[in-house]
Amino acid sequence: MESIIVTGASTGIGYATALRLAESGALVFAGVRKEADRERMSAVHANIRPIILDVTVRADVVRAVDVVRASGSPLRAIVNNAGIAVAGPLEFLPVEALRNQFEVNVIGPIALTQAALPLLRETSGRVVFIGSIASRLSAPFVGPYSASKSALASLADALRQELAPFGISVSLLEFASVKTPIWQKGRDGKDRLIESMPPHALHHYGELVNAIVRQTRREEHEGMEPGVIADTVLDAIQSPRPRERYVIGRKARIQAMAALLPPRARDALVKRVMQLP
Repeated sequence: MESIIVTGASTGIGYATALRLAESGALVFAGVRKEADRERMSAVHANIRPIILDVTVRADVVRAVDVVRASGSPLRAIVNNAGIAVAGPLEFLPVEALRNQFEVNVIGPIALTQAALPLLRETSGRVVFIGSIASRLSAPFVGPYSASKSALASLADALRQELAPFGISVSLLEFASVKTPIWQKGRDGKDRLIESMPPHALHHYGELVNAIVRQTRREEHEGMEPGVIADTVLDAIQSPRPRERYVIGRKARIQAMAALLPPRARDALVKRVMQLP
């Protein structure tokens, strides 16, 4: 039985992916950050082995790969899914919040990939990055998230070319909104964000902040089911010729085309679609 590492597996896309891969017959090492999630995931499927894995903690990354190596199961793929969404006006966004955005969404996935590559070389394995169509089309207040996914896309392109001579494929998945807890987590962080900004920030951006929160509710309601992404991950791992990039869903394809518009037209479109004041 071949094994697969999935990060951020406690909820949303990661959970759906871990379950889908386990059902396909793979041994899934499901990365979670909390002990309670580890215990819960233990009962989800016999092929799921949850492990504590915070991709920003070097010891966790090393331990995860060691656990896979000790299992004796060949490592077929890693699915870099763990991610967060930091939002806010760049004028007042704490630099530490921006740094954390990149640590989780960019540095963490590369660190895990580096650690896992010796095992992937043995199987001519697969590396899958969970990206976002936001990497191509940014919007007000989500600049940190878009920038992190754009950086991830660039690194995935370079890594794919570097690893091709060794028979290791690299795929990037890009899509629009998905029904996951990331939206509620973003709304929960609104008050913390406001507290971190100076009082006059709300004078400048308060109306826009409220408009963005309303937009997240619409995105959450209209988003795809996580299972759609999980099925695509399975294809990227099992296909004899996996794609370099998977653009998933009609909304993502539309946004990919919108990203090619001139900046002024693109800005006007984003403002209208997001119903910004």
